[in-house]
Amino acid sequence: MPVEHPKYPLLTPTTLSIIASVLLGRRRSFASDSAAMVARLHPPLHVEGSIPDLSGAASLVIVNHYYRPGFEAWWIPLSISSMIQSEIHWTMTSTWRFEDQPYLRWLSPLLKKLFRRIAAVYGFTNMPPMPPSIEETEQRARAVRQVLRHVVTQPEAIIGMAPEGHDSPDGRLIVPPSGVGRFVCHLAKHEMRLLPMGVYESGGRLCLHIGTPMALPLLQGTPVERDREMRDLLMKAIAECLPAHLRGAYA
Repeated sequence: MPVEHPKYPLLTPTTLSIIASVLLGRRRSFASDSAAMVARLHPPLHVEGSIPDLSGAASLVIVNHYYRPGFEAWWIPLSISSMIQSEIHWTMTSTWRFEDQPYLRWLSPLLKKLFRRIAAVYGFTNMPPMPPSIEETEQRARAVRQVLRHVVTQPEAIIGMAPEGHDSPDGRLIVPPSGVGRFVCHLAKHEMRLLPMGVYESGGRLCLHIGTPMALPLLQGTPVERDREMRDLLMKAIAECLPAHLRGAYA
């Protein structure tokens, strides 16, 4: 028997309104759009756990970068933002590289413009895919500074990110690229809490597992050691929110 999957609506009044806003450069609420989109899921989003009180300090929401053919990655932040009333400052890729599909590389510059407009509409931060190319190094540094500035100016800011940064072939967790841990170590200096989550499909439903919040630790050691230790900490926390068969390198 074929595996059943949820029905993911594409063309809805909300998505048409989003397209218009992207074209016209109008700001939107991602929390409101997420709630409207997720409300149309059939069957409804299945949630395990509950959102803790996120007031009083800044928070970092981390999640896996789930993938399968027919599942679009935007349902990951949509699912999470539909559950959190406050706006999440998501980090999103600045483009797709198509390294395994050279015949599609001409799309990268067009997608870079599109993703920049989407980030502007929602107040997100674009980050180059990891690892950044030589010409993207300064762009990534500017993106890191933008996120840190948001945390400094918004004491209860919620930052959202998927540490893996790209899809794995089978939806299982993969080791994030180097540098991700260093970025999170910068965030840890601002006494942020960490809230891990897992998004996956099971039993014909889209599922969101909300993990247990913890203090984002200040790590010791060399930059390379801190980067590796932080990446392991992040991914193990996400793995605890996923079924065993999706934990991959962190099973």
